[in-house]
Amino acid sequence: MRSERRRNVGDAIFADEIGIEFGVYGEFRLRSAYQPIFAPHDGLLRAVAVEGLIEPHRGGRPGAAQTFFDGVPPQDRLFVETMCRMLHLSNYRNIGVDGLELFFNYNPMINDHLGRALAEIRLMTRHLGDLGLAPGMLVCEITEQAADDALLVRLVREMRRDGIRIAIDDFGTGHSTVERVTLLNPDIVKIDGTWFGEFCRHAAAERFFRPLVSTLHDRGAKVLVEGIEQSTHLRVALEGGVDLLQGYLLARPALAGTVFEEKPLVIETLLGMSDKVVPLHKRR
Repeated sequence: MRSERRRNVGDAIFADEIGIEFGVYGEFRLRSAYQPIFAPHDGLLRAVAVEGLIEPHRGGRPGAAQTFFDGVPPQDRLFVETMCRMLHLSNYRNIGVDGLELFFNYNPMINDHLGRALAEIRLMTRHLGDLGLAPGMLVCEITEQAADDALLVRLVREMRRDGIRIAIDDFGTGHSTVERVTLLNPDIVKIDGTWFGEFCRHAAAERFFRPLVSTLHDRGAKVLVEGIEQSTHLRVALEGGVDLLQGYLLARPALAGTVFEEKPLVIETLLGMSDKVVPLHKRR
Protein backbone atom coordinates (compact mmCIF):
# COMPACT_ATOMS: atom_id res chain seq x y z
CA MET A 1 0.00 0.00 0.00
CA ARG A 2 1.46 3.35 -1.03
CA SER A 3 2.24 6.11 1.42
CA GLU A 4 -0.59 8.55 2.20
CA ARG A 5 1.49 11.09 4.10
CA ARG A 6 1.30 13.83 1.42
CA ARG A 7 -2.45 13.57 0.95
CA ASN A 8 -5.01 15.90 2.47
CA VAL A 9 -7.21 13.90 4.83
CA GLY A 10 -10.30 15.75 3.63
CA ASP A 11 -9.67 14.52 0.08
CA ALA A 12 -9.97 10.91 1.29
CA ILE A 13 -13.38 11.37 2.93
CA PHE A 14 -16.61 10.95 0.96
CA ALA A 15 -20.35 10.79 1.70
CA ASP A 16 -22.78 8.04 0.74
CA GLU A 17 -26.25 8.56 -0.68
CA ILE A 18 -27.76 9.44 2.70
CA GLY A 19 -24.95 11.73 3.80
CA ILE A 20 -22.96 9.42 6.07
CA GLU A 21 -19.25 9.99 5.59
CA PHE A 22 -16.64 7.28 5.08
CA GLY A 23 -12.91 7.29 4.51
CA VAL A 24 -10.96 5.61 1.73
CA TYR A 25 -7.52 4.20 2.39
CA GLY A 26 -6.15 1.85 -0.25
CA GLU A 27 -8.63 -1.00 -0.64
CA PHE A 28 -10.44 -0.13 2.57
CA ARG A 29 -13.52 1.93 3.30
CA LEU A 30 -13.46 3.15 6.87
CA ARG A 31 -16.84 3.60 8.53
CA SER A 32 -17.70 5.14 11.89
CA ALA A 33 -19.39 3.01 14.53
CA TYR A 34 -20.47 4.22 17.95
CA GLN A 35 -20.65 2.18 21.14
CA PRO A 36 -22.86 3.57 23.94
CA ILE A 37 -21.44 4.37 27.37
CA PHE A 38 -23.86 4.10 30.28
CA ALA A 39 -24.26 5.70 33.71
CA PRO A 40 -26.07 3.85 36.53
CA HIS A 41 -28.94 5.60 38.32
CA ASP A 42 -31.91 4.30 40.31
CA GLY A 43 -31.59 0.72 39.10
CA LEU A 44 -31.19 1.72 35.45
CA LEU A 45 -28.35 2.25 33.00
CA ARG A 46 -28.83 5.27 30.75
CA ALA A 47 -26.71 6.05 27.69
CA VAL A 48 -24.84 9.30 28.33
CA ALA A 49 -22.04 9.04 25.77
CA VAL A 50 -20.68 7.08 22.82
CA GLU A 51 -17.18 6.07 21.80
CA GLY A 52 -16.25 6.55 18.17
CA LEU A 53 -14.80 3.35 16.68
CA ILE A 54 -13.79 2.37 13.16
CA GLU A 55 -15.15 -0.54 11.14
CA PRO A 56 -12.89 -1.22 8.13
CA HIS A 57 -14.57 -2.69 5.05
CA ARG A 58 -12.83 -4.34 2.13
CA GLY A 59 -14.67 -5.78 -0.82
CA GLY A 60 -17.93 -4.80 0.85
CA ARG A 61 -17.25 -6.90 3.94
CA PRO A 62 -16.32 -5.72 7.45
CA GLY A 63 -13.00 -6.79 8.92
CA ALA A 64 -11.18 -6.71 12.23
CA ALA A 65 -10.12 -3.20 13.16
CA GLN A 66 -6.95 -4.26 14.97
CA THR A 67 -5.80 -6.26 11.94
CA PHE A 68 -6.37 -3.21 9.76
CA PHE A 69 -4.49 -0.80 12.06
CA ASP A 70 -1.62 -3.26 12.50
CA GLY A 71 -1.24 -3.28 8.71
CA VAL A 72 -0.95 0.50 8.33
CA PRO A 73 2.72 1.43 7.71
CA PRO A 74 4.29 3.84 10.20
CA GLN A 75 4.47 6.75 7.74
CA ASP A 76 0.67 6.59 7.22
CA ARG A 77 -0.50 6.16 10.79
CA LEU A 78 -1.00 9.84 11.56
CA PHE A 79 -2.97 10.24 8.33
CA VAL A 80 -5.24 7.30 9.17
CA GLU A 81 -5.77 8.28 12.80
CA THR A 82 -6.64 11.85 11.78
CA MET A 83 -9.10 10.50 9.21
CA CYS A 84 -10.76 8.27 11.80
CA ARG A 85 -11.17 11.17 14.21
CA MET A 86 -12.65 13.40 11.48
CA LEU A 87 -15.12 10.67 10.55
CA HIS A 88 -16.31 10.26 14.14
CA LEU A 89 -16.79 14.00 14.54
CA SER A 90 -18.55 14.42 11.19
CA ASN A 91 -20.87 11.43 11.62
CA TYR A 92 -21.88 12.32 15.17
CA ARG A 93 -24.98 14.09 13.83
CA ASN A 94 -26.13 10.76 12.33
CA ILE A 95 -26.47 9.11 15.74
CA GLY A 96 -29.89 10.73 16.01
CA VAL A 97 -29.77 11.48 19.75
CA ASP A 98 -28.97 14.88 21.19
CA GLY A 99 -26.68 15.55 24.12
CA LEU A 100 -24.51 12.44 24.09
CA GLU A 101 -20.84 13.00 24.84
CA LEU A 102 -18.34 11.73 22.27
CA PHE A 103 -15.19 9.83 23.28
CA PHE A 104 -12.39 9.58 20.71
CA ASN A 105 -8.93 7.99 20.81
CA TYR A 106 -5.63 9.87 20.68
CA ASN A 107 -2.42 7.88 20.30
CA PRO A 108 0.46 9.96 21.77
CA MET A 109 3.05 7.87 19.96
CA ILE A 110 1.59 8.73 16.55
CA ASN A 111 0.94 12.38 17.39
CA ASP A 112 4.51 12.97 18.56
CA HIS A 113 5.33 16.26 16.83
CA LEU A 114 4.28 19.13 19.09
CA GLY A 115 3.66 21.80 16.46
CA ARG A 116 1.73 19.50 14.17
CA ALA A 117 -0.31 18.01 17.01
CA LEU A 118 -1.21 21.44 18.41
CA ALA A 119 -2.23 22.66 14.95
CA GLU A 120 -4.47 19.62 14.52
CA ILE A 121 -6.17 20.21 17.87
CA ARG A 122 -6.83 23.86 17.03
CA LEU A 123 -8.20 22.96 13.61
CA MET A 124 -10.49 20.35 15.13
CA THR A 125 -11.97 22.66 17.76
CA ARG A 126 -12.41 25.50 15.26
CA HIS A 127 -14.93 23.48 13.22
CA LEU A 128 -16.87 21.74 15.97
CA GLY A 129 -19.81 24.14 15.77
CA ASP A 130 -20.33 23.23 12.11
CA LEU A 131 -20.71 19.59 13.18
CA GLY A 132 -23.25 20.22 15.93
CA LEU A 133 -20.66 19.69 18.65
CA ALA A 134 -19.26 21.78 21.48
CA PRO A 135 -15.82 21.17 23.06
CA GLY A 136 -17.45 20.26 26.38
CA MET A 137 -19.12 17.29 24.68
CA LEU A 138 -15.77 15.74 23.73
CA VAL A 139 -13.62 13.36 25.76
CA CYS A 140 -10.14 12.61 24.41
CA GLU A 141 -8.92 9.14 25.39
CA ILE A 142 -5.12 9.12 25.68
CA THR A 143 -4.20 5.56 24.71
CA GLU A 144 -1.70 3.38 26.53
CA GLN A 145 1.33 3.90 24.25
CA ALA A 146 4.55 5.52 25.41
CA ALA A 147 4.94 9.26 24.99
CA ASP A 148 7.21 12.17 25.75
CA ASP A 149 5.78 13.42 29.05
CA ALA A 150 6.46 17.11 28.40
CA LEU A 151 4.80 16.94 24.99
CA LEU A 152 1.81 15.05 26.37
CA VAL A 153 1.31 17.60 29.13
CA ARG A 154 1.34 20.42 26.54
CA LEU A 155 -1.22 18.65 24.37
CA VAL A 156 -3.52 17.95 27.29
CA ARG A 157 -3.21 21.54 28.49
CA GLU A 158 -4.18 22.78 25.01
CA MET A 159 -7.22 20.51 24.79
CA ARG A 160 -8.36 21.50 28.26
CA ARG A 161 -7.98 25.17 27.34
CA ASP A 162 -10.46 24.55 24.52
CA GLY A 163 -12.87 22.77 26.88
CA ILE A 164 -12.17 19.15 25.89
CA ARG A 165 -12.00 16.68 28.77
CA ILE A 166 -9.28 14.06 29.13
CA ALA A 167 -9.50 10.34 29.78
CA ILE A 168 -6.74 7.80 30.37
CA ASP A 169 -7.59 4.80 28.19
CA ASP A 170 -6.91 1.14 29.07
CA PHE A 171 -5.77 1.85 32.62
CA GLY A 172 -3.88 -1.17 33.90
CA THR A 173 -2.01 -1.85 30.64
CA GLY A 174 0.99 -0.35 28.86
CA HIS A 175 1.77 3.21 29.97
CA SER A 176 -1.76 3.85 31.30
CA THR A 177 -0.54 3.72 34.88
CA VAL A 178 -0.85 5.58 38.15
CA GLU A 179 2.14 7.65 37.04
CA ARG A 180 0.28 8.86 33.94
CA VAL A 181 -2.80 9.62 36.04
CA THR A 182 -0.59 11.72 38.32
CA LEU A 183 0.99 13.44 35.32
CA LEU A 184 -2.23 14.35 33.49
CA ASN A 185 -4.89 14.52 36.23
CA PRO A 186 -7.55 13.10 33.88
CA ASP A 187 -11.25 13.77 34.16
CA ILE A 188 -11.96 10.08 33.51
CA VAL A 189 -9.95 6.90 34.00
CA LYS A 190 -11.02 4.05 31.75
CA ILE A 191 -10.28 0.60 33.21
CA ASP A 192 -8.99 -1.84 30.60
CA GLY A 193 -11.60 -4.49 29.81
CA THR A 194 -9.21 -7.43 29.45
CA TRP A 195 -7.50 -6.59 32.74
CA PHE A 196 -10.86 -6.17 34.44
CA GLY A 197 -12.19 -9.47 33.07
CA GLU A 198 -9.23 -11.33 34.54
CA PHE A 199 -9.58 -9.43 37.80
CA CYS A 200 -13.24 -10.47 38.10
CA ARG A 201 -12.22 -14.12 38.19
CA HIS A 202 -10.96 -13.67 41.75
CA ALA A 203 -13.41 -14.58 44.50
CA ALA A 204 -12.88 -11.31 46.37
CA ALA A 205 -12.93 -9.09 43.27
CA GLU A 206 -15.54 -6.67 44.65
CA ARG A 207 -13.64 -6.16 47.89
CA PHE A 208 -10.33 -5.43 46.15
CA PHE A 209 -11.77 -3.32 43.32
CA ARG A 210 -13.57 -0.83 45.55
CA PRO A 211 -10.34 0.72 46.98
CA LEU A 212 -8.97 1.31 43.47
CA VAL A 213 -12.14 3.15 42.45
CA SER A 214 -12.04 5.18 45.68
CA THR A 215 -8.42 6.14 45.06
CA LEU A 216 -9.20 7.37 41.55
CA HIS A 217 -12.23 9.27 42.85
CA ASP A 218 -10.01 10.92 45.44
CA ARG A 219 -7.81 12.12 42.56
CA GLY A 220 -10.84 13.84 41.03
CA ALA A 221 -11.45 11.35 38.23
CA LYS A 222 -14.59 9.51 37.25
CA VAL A 223 -14.11 5.79 36.63
CA LEU A 224 -15.32 4.02 33.48
CA VAL A 225 -15.08 0.25 33.10
CA GLU A 226 -15.02 -1.08 29.54
CA GLY A 227 -15.34 -4.69 28.39
CA ILE A 228 -18.48 -5.47 30.39
CA GLU A 229 -19.30 -8.81 28.76
CA GLN A 230 -20.70 -10.82 31.66
CA SER A 231 -23.14 -10.17 34.47
CA THR A 232 -20.24 -10.84 36.86
CA HIS A 233 -18.32 -7.93 35.34
CA LEU A 234 -21.32 -5.67 35.78
CA ARG A 235 -21.81 -6.69 39.40
CA VAL A 236 -18.18 -6.11 40.35
CA ALA A 237 -18.13 -2.73 38.61
CA LEU A 238 -21.34 -1.55 40.26
CA GLU A 239 -20.27 -2.82 43.68
CA GLY A 240 -17.02 -0.91 43.21
CA GLY A 241 -18.92 2.33 42.70
CA VAL A 242 -17.89 3.13 39.12
CA ASP A 243 -19.46 6.05 37.29
CA LEU A 244 -19.63 4.76 33.72
CA LEU A 245 -19.88 1.39 31.97
CA GLN A 246 -19.30 0.10 28.44
CA GLY A 247 -19.35 -3.36 26.91
CA TYR A 248 -21.10 -5.95 24.74
CA LEU A 249 -23.40 -7.07 27.55
CA LEU A 250 -24.89 -3.56 27.47
CA ALA A 251 -24.65 -2.57 23.80
CA ARG A 252 -22.50 -3.36 20.79
CA PRO A 253 -21.03 -0.75 18.45
CA ALA A 254 -23.42 0.30 15.68
CA LEU A 255 -22.57 1.96 12.39
CA ALA A 256 -23.42 5.64 11.96
CA GLY A 257 -27.01 5.97 10.75
CA THR A 258 -28.24 2.93 12.67
CA VAL A 259 -31.27 3.55 14.88
CA PHE A 260 -29.98 4.36 18.38
CA GLU A 261 -31.79 2.57 21.21
CA GLU A 262 -32.52 5.23 23.84
CA LYS A 263 -34.49 3.04 26.23
CA PRO A 264 -32.59 2.61 29.54
CA LEU A 265 -31.40 -0.83 30.61
CA VAL A 266 -32.67 -2.47 33.79
CA ILE A 267 -29.71 -3.45 35.97
CA GLU A 268 -31.56 -6.28 37.74
CA THR A 269 -32.36 -7.88 34.39
CA LEU A 270 -28.74 -7.61 33.22
CA LEU A 271 -27.42 -9.14 36.43
CA GLY A 272 -29.64 -12.15 35.85
CA MET A 273 -28.55 -12.68 32.26
CA SER A 274 -26.39 -15.55 31.04
CA ASP A 275 -22.67 -14.82 30.85
CA LYS A 276 -22.46 -16.19 27.32
CA VAL A 277 -21.74 -13.01 25.36
CA VAL A 278 -19.71 -13.59 22.22
CA PRO A 279 -17.12 -10.79 21.77
CA LEU A 280 -16.73 -9.07 18.42
CA HIS A 281 -13.47 -7.77 16.98
CA LYS A 282 -12.35 -4.63 18.75
CA ARG A 283 -12.65 -1.39 16.82
CA ARG A 284 -10.78 1.86 17.32
